[in-house]
Amino acid sequence: MTVGGLCALTGMSKQNYYKGERARSRRRVEEELIVDLVKAERKVQGRLGARKLLVVLAGELAEAGVEIGRDRLLALLRDNNLLIEPRRTGPPRTTDSRHWMRVWSNLFKDAKLTGPHQAWVSDLTYLRTRQGFVYLALVMDAWSRKIVGWHVGPTLEALGCLEAARMALGQLPAEARPIHHSDRGTQYCCGDYVDLLQDAGLTISMTEVNHCYENARAERLNGILKQEYGLGGELIGPAYAERAVAEAVELYNRRRPHMALGYRTPQMVHAEAERAAA
Repeated sequence: MTVGGLCALTGMSKQNYYKGERARSRRRVEEELIVDLVKAERKVQGRLGARKLLVVLAGELAEAGVEIGRDRLLALLRDNNLLIEPRRTGPPRTTDSRHWMRVWSNLFKDAKLTGPHQAWVSDLTYLRTRQGFVYLALVMDAWSRKIVGWHVGPTLEALGCLEAARMALGQLPAEARPIHHSDRGTQYCCGDYVDLLQDAGLTISMTEVNHCYENARAERLNGILKQEYGLGGELIGPAYAERAVAEAVELYNRRRPHMALGYRTPQMVHAEAERAAA
């Protein structure tokens, strides 16, 4: 049917018909651009959800004159098989709290944080490689969510946790004395680790009963790194695992927006607070 015949049948003017066609063409072009941008971002942040994609891609979309809300983006992701499916994980036990070493009370649960360098949360998790397990020790600033220390090693012994803590201490301002919060694992209760913290003047805090809930921020960080940055799958080997962690930490700190931070990144919030304090 010709355009004239269609317009006669529907009672639509040719002007409105062509206006609608231009709008439909623009929408198709916009959606192709959005899908391309999402696919490009997913290459480096493979499990970034719709809300965070809107934040990360806001500059490029604005530059292209594209306006899109969460509902339309979700529909577009669904139509292009780009929705993130939930992933369930069951990591092996990395915490042994049944030991003879001294433990500390949970001081972190009552802490009122107003900025960075006031409290750290630490944890140890496993990564699976084709050559066996390696173990990732993490230290995160509890206020900014920035990863301030990490280490990948072949053993559950305290060495990796010590190296991660030393990295964190290396970026700590001279006057700062954060609370160090962890579970009651032997890695954090051993003499070498306790001595390192006490020599640096840090206050020690540990979980008391339900350690998974009392160290929820660290547990959440483990989940993000594994589920959103590919660390939860089988990695090629230990050297590759270390490179993958370094890349994941960089992306997490500098590019991943957090809802709890007003959709800013940990590095952005960390830096803003330090500039304000200077």
